[in-house]
Amino acid sequence: MPSNTDYLLAIEDLTVSFDGFKAVDELTLYIDKGELRVIIGPNGAGKTTVLDLISGKTRSSSGSIRYNNKELTKMREHEIVRAGIGRKFQTPSIYEKLSVYENLEISYPWGRTVFGSLKFSRTKEVIDRINEVAEQIFLVDMLETEAELLSHGQKQWLEIGMLLVQNPELIMLDEPVAGMTAKEREATAALLEKIAKERSIIIIEHDMDFVAKIADQVTVLHLGKILKEGSMDEVRSDPVVQEVYLGH
Repeated sequence: MPSNTDYLLAIEDLTVSFDGFKAVDELTLYIDKGELRVIIGPNGAGKTTVLDLISGKTRSSSGSIRYNNKELTKMREHEIVRAGIGRKFQTPSIYEKLSVYENLEISYPWGRTVFGSLKFSRTKEVIDRINEVAEQIFLVDMLETEAELLSHGQKQWLEIGMLLVQNPELIMLDEPVAGMTAKEREATAALLEKIAKERSIIIIEHDMDFVAKIADQVTVLHLGKILKEGSMDEVRSDPVVQEVYLGH
């Protein structure tokens, strides 16, 4: 295997076992710069575990994860964030009692340490960045609103905004449109397509119509292995995928 790669993210022979059960089994997956990749698969396929491995939440048993040619498997979670990888979990983790503006401000990279937060100042650069992100996530008119008053979909957008403020090169999202209205899902598709022009995105999603709207490439996982990769049409028409997944 080459030690250097042009891919933003190169996962090779990645395995993790929990009590003898291989949740991810010799997985090899490559993500290009500026690619929007969706990972689908039945429950228990290992989708969230893959994100856990990339973000350092779970340690692999063997294999390699290289991001911009840096090996991630030996790095800690906060080091992986600093390297330029942002992740959003299924349930929004925002500061409910703070305003939209404050949520975005607290996520700005200077505020990563307590010391950083203390000497944090609202420079023009910070304010411009927050306004720019708020515009992107459809919340520019709600900057002074307390986060707990937002709709479920708006909370999801705010959390995506909190990642964008950090300016990661790779963003990972776990079921970003779960619980959203049809209108919010459409807006989210537009948002993600826009974000993907500047960075790479990996999404785990169950909503097939949404996947068809946004994905460059779809990876189907089953029992910790890749069952199929390709466009949504190729994946949908594959008889094995239909049997394992879409037919259920």
